Amino acid sequence: MKQIDPKTIPVPEVQRLLQGGIAPRPIALVSTLSADGIPNLSPFSFYNVFGANPPIVVFSPARRGRDASHKDTFNNIQATGECVIQAVSFPMVEQINLASAEFSSEVDEFIKSGLTPLPAVRIKPARVKESPFQMECKVLEIKSYGNGGASANLVICEVILFHVAEDIFEDGVILPDRIDLVSRMGSDFYNRAVSPNVFEIVKPLNKLGIGYENLPYVLKQSDLLSANDLAKLANFEKIPDFDESMQFFESYISSMRPYDHYTKESFFRTLTPFRPEETLSHITFLITRNKKFHNHDYILAAKSFLKANMTEIAWYILIAGKTL
Repeated sequence: MKQIDPKTIPVPEVQRLLQGGIAPRPIALVSTLSADGIPNLSPFSFYNVFGANPPIVVFSPARRGRDASHKDTFNNIQATGECVIQAVSFPMVEQINLASAEFSSEVDEFIKSGLTPLPAVRIKPARVKESPFQMECKVLEIKSYGNGGASANLVICEVILFHVAEDIFEDGVILPDRIDLVSRMGSDFYNRAVSPNVFEIVKPLNKLGIGYENLPYVLKQSDLLSANDLAKLANFEKIPDFDESMQFFESYISSMRPYDHYTKESFFRTLTPFRPEETLSHITFLITRNKKFHNHDYILAAKSFLKANMTEIAWYILIAGKTL
């Protein structure tokens, strides 16, 4: 790999490396007021959440690269200690880009961008109506590092009131496809965080997986299973035994709907598009009828279920198919 000492290259190149390698980054659309009451609205992608008790978010209105001057957002926050931080959704992304232009401090970016100001409840800066997720914030501390262009100003904020669109929730969870967030990449690139780019990984909060080192050798040597596939299998608490696996399939076959079951090896090449119920029915038929195929075939079938986050069934297939 290429080694780069940041002290040996120009600052703009350092920034390009950081923005390209640390991505995607959420975008904070920050609303502030100047000491004279002039609204300001600007996006920042050096931003994230750092705690929930109390709720703490941090963003960096870094010094301007060309002359090391402070941005209006920084000056306003120093003067007032308040801001509203909004999420950026796809329907408003071009307006956000417009608001990022270097207008003079006397210009109201709400007017320039066409975004709609709404009164906040507990602080003076306005909220942005178009954003589905808004946070009224009090500034706790500002930490500055460096005096040159592009040096950091960490604005540490406590959220004192949330405003969240009701239609982005389901069972108390904000769904990615409904909030439709946009994130920042390097250069002029952005990312839209919706399907099919959004996927789920079940976190091992209350369990301990067997670990990669305890996976059967034949699986670790398979050229069909990726590192992600193996990690899913290793995150399972216990490798099922043969009797347990067979019991699953014998129980399942009694509830199966009638299918024209494949009984030849070519079935395993027909798993695309993957239909969990149909695929499981075929495999159940083969396993319970003691049809023996090549190990690679059962591994292919297990891989399909791993992709669908159905790890337990993947293990049952591998064990009952006698691949191990």
